[in-house]
Amino acid sequence: MKVKVISVLEDNYMYLVIEKSTRDAVAVDAAVPKRLLEIIRKEDVVLRAILTTHHHWDHARGNEELAQLFPSLQVFGADERIGALTHKVTHGQELTFGAIRVRCLFTPCHTSGHMCYFMWEDDSPDAPALFSGDTLFVGGCGQFFEGTAEQMHTNLTQILGTLPKDTKVFCGHECTVRNLKFALKVEPENEMVKEKLVWARQRDDEDLPTVPSTLQEEFLYNPFLRVTEEPVQRFTGRTDPVEVLRKLRSERDNFKKPKERPNPQAMLAFDWGLFGPFLEKK
Repeated sequence: MKVKVISVLEDNYMYLVIEKSTRDAVAVDAAVPKRLLEIIRKEDVVLRAILTTHHHWDHARGNEELAQLFPSLQVFGADERIGALTHKVTHGQELTFGAIRVRCLFTPCHTSGHMCYFMWEDDSPDAPALFSGDTLFVGGCGQFFEGTAEQMHTNLTQILGTLPKDTKVFCGHECTVRNLKFALKVEPENEMVKEKLVWARQRDDEDLPTVPSTLQEEFLYNPFLRVTEEPVQRFTGRTDPVEVLRKLRSERDNFKKPKERPNPQAMLAFDWGLFGPFLEKK
């Protein structure tokens, strides 16, 4: 399978996964239909399904338009709030698209209905892929909007953390540099954090994506996967892994400098999607 990384909006990623033999394709988090259609035409593929990680507008707002354009389109997700949903999936459920296999992994916390998608092809030498939405980022994890530290700890350690270590991680946002700056604050002596931050800044300067990473790499520099490490526990002043994670998330939420904090009214308008028409990348 071939994964097309598509940058949209301010810092979002949507993905087009192509089954090479049939030229069928599956989209993940189809937020900007116009951009997705451009890629579909360029790649000369047929869009068969959309996998939506969660209901937030910057991940799901293109579903209705695409469903109108493609009447037989299947839209998968775990939350009734997802637009144009045709198939509500559950944890562990497996889907098949040609040679592409998908396992649905329920990871509630960022939203109560968040689903990640683990993809692979049988008998393929390629590493499997994880589309982690806003649960796991390169160097970070999602905010706990509708869930708890206990849920996120389960998500990261028991559900995503137990996947094959060579799994490629395709997340929902480009926030790697910010995440790694925080990781460096947590572990100032961690050489892997320093190296990855240098690399991510260079990618950022060249306007190139930092995805995918691998799960194995994430355990080396992502503090949210390193809650049992002594330097991370020392930074948080906690030893219980869930409490370490809770404190890390709180510190990360307050990590931005005050001058970088957006106006509350502007953030409300952003959440409601009022800025959407102005954010599409051409």
